[in-house]
Amino acid sequence: MLGILALIAAAIFLGAAAYINIAEQPARLGLDDGPALAQWAPSYKRGFAMQASLAIVSGLFGLSAWWSSGAVLWTLGAALIVANWPYTLLIIMPVNHRLEATPIAQGSAETRALLVRWGQLHAVRSALGAAATGVYALALVRSL
Repeated sequence: MLGILALIAAAIFLGAAAYINIAEQPARLGLDDGPALAQWAPSYKRGFAMQASLAIVSGLFGLSAWWSSGAVLWTLGAALIVANWPYTLLIIMPVNHRLEATPIAQGSAETRALLVRWGQLHAVRSALGAAATGVYALALVRSL
């Protein structure tokens, strides 16, 4: 059951991350610079809270599944999903801070370039979510 919960949380994380890259980010970039920044700010805050929580929950369930089964794949899945935390804090956060420091009325080509870069960096979060989901699915299949 712990492994199923780890997989579910990772799959929800993946769905949210992929939605951002596939739907929300392209729509955001269709706006002018200031409105794109205005849309990004509240969206990012809400998305961060949801995805950060899902990564931790999934990682904890993955580690619990490993603890109860001894199957190392659960640990690998947990490491992949939790890797979103240091990746976000060390790699994405500097871009976030620059975007957050930009007044909406001062949106510019530089703001757009930061938003594009943010989307590229966020795609790695989607990839980590996909990798964790895949590893968890493999661990689950092997445990049956």
